[in-house]
Amino acid sequence: MTVPEERKALIGLISEATLAGTRQARACNILGLSTRTVQRWQRGEPDAVDERSLRHHESRHKLSAAERAELLAIANSPELGHLPPSQIVPRLADQQRYIASELSFYRVLKPGKQLADRRSERPAQARSKPRSVCADAPSQLYSWDITYLPTTVRGQYFKQSPQGSLAARSDTA
Repeated sequence: MTVPEERKALIGLISEATLAGTRQARACNILGLSTRTVQRWQRGEPDAVDERSLRHHESRHKLSAAERAELLAIANSPELGHLPPSQIVPRLADQQRYIASELSFYRVLKPGKQLADRRSERPAQARSKPRSVCADAPSQLYSWDITYLPTTVRGQYFKQSPQGSLAARSDTA
């Protein structure tokens, strides 16, 4: 939206450009305006207030404050407080009750930050990779791990013996 002073200045620039031989559409394009907008400005009163700012559209289906309070009370009730809206609405439908749509539940719960974890269990925690252990001499590392370590020879693996030393083992044996 442009204020009347700015609108007058823009109309003056465009009329100056058209008197110099430029097409109105090209001058409007350079200023980032629609030709139709400039024509509407030129036709009307230059001091008129932009009517778009006077409009205020209110949805006819918007939930009232009482309906929003009832929705929040149901969503936070002990029997439904741990469920997401995708499960609340069907459970209410099973009871022959309709409060609002699933999208309306999401729309009302989101500003109150009530959508994050609606479950009774603890939220998942980030796990980090365990630190690696490196042994560079005998008897530095003891483990219950009985994995077979690969070798450069195909079909031969190292297995840790009960005494802690590594012994070669072949698949064919």
